[in-house]
Amino acid sequence: MKIHEYQAKQLFAEAGIPVPAGEVATTPVEAFEIAERINKPVMVKSQVHVGGRGKAGGIKYAENPEAAKVLATNIIGMDIKGLTVKKVLITEAEDIISESYVGIILDRATKKPVIMVSPAGGVDIEEVAAKTPEKIFKLHVDPVEGLHMYQARNLAYKLYRDIGQVRQAADIIMKLYNVFWNVDASLVEINPLITNPAAKVIALDAKVNIDDNALYRQKRIAEMRDIESEEPSEVAAREGDLSYVKLEGSIGCMVNGAGLAMATMDLVKRYGGEPANFLDIGGSSNPQKVVTALKIILGDTNVRAILINIFGGITRCDDVANGIVAALNELKPQIPIVVRLTGTNEKEAANILSSYNLPFEDTLDDVVKKAISLAGIEN
Repeated sequence: MKIHEYQAKQLFAEAGIPVPAGEVATTPVEAFEIAERINKPVMVKSQVHVGGRGKAGGIKYAENPEAAKVLATNIIGMDIKGLTVKKVLITEAEDIISESYVGIILDRATKKPVIMVSPAGGVDIEEVAAKTPEKIFKLHVDPVEGLHMYQARNLAYKLYRDIGQVRQAADIIMKLYNVFWNVDASLVEINPLITNPAAKVIALDAKVNIDDNALYRQKRIAEMRDIESEEPSEVAAREGDLSYVKLEGSIGCMVNGAGLAMATMDLVKRYGGEPANFLDIGGSSNPQKVVTALKIILGDTNVRAILINIFGGITRCDDVANGIVAALNELKPQIPIVVRLTGTNEKEAANILSSYNLPFEDTLDDVVKKAISLAGIEN
């Protein structure tokens, strides 16, 4: 689960991490009043769960409250990558001397949190990793022992030479690790971590993603969820108990099992296509989940063909077939669908779908090739 920048900064401030003063506004009048209270130049920052807000015009500098009101008028209601801006963060503008990066993620390979720091802040860490990987420094933290101050200080020395700033940065890293651990985060990030003319180290931006599996015990964090700022298809998938991630391709994929879904997407790319989504219907045989899954895929206007790949173990192929029939009758899709149903009750499934003239394929390679062909993609 993602939370907004202003919510992440609230968590940071509660942990003792220095952040610029600021409040969230939902109207231009509120933006004016907040800027007036801050009584300094401010940044007007759109609050939506997408990257590239600045490049899209969703982050602007305001010299005074009246300018903040005008900018809020322009930004509230703006569409950024398909999401409408409903609120803006009005936060004190800082003069920047240097920009660094600090982030913590869970490394699934080592089963440990890994802290990453870089003196090259202010840009995507992926860009730094691709162009100047030598500027990224990592530390895997033993989850039993936790993070020690000497480790945080060693990381801080990678960012600053001034001993005062090293101490400030080390303190921030320690506190950031506590936030990561205490809220069951999958990611916490400060980008940029800045120094200002007074030699203070400040978290200028904040990003926190929460592990969905921990929300049952993170009641307060769960209440921070802003459904209106999430991808509508992903909200519908979550409500339908489906694992779904929207991608940028044209081959819609409906698969059971995360591993099979990943393998299917890999083959789509191998044979020259691009998957439009990751969608795992799980081990359930509930036909309604199939209807919901196809409805979500069909809601993506980029999809040119749908690939259904089911390996029936616990999942019964005939129940999936019944779901496909229900979806065809209800949704009446106008794009081609190709099917692979193998495993439990596959013959019954074939009989159920026999009158619908859907292309059937026996192997994973063949169903992927057929989907790409039906989408009109040339290899």
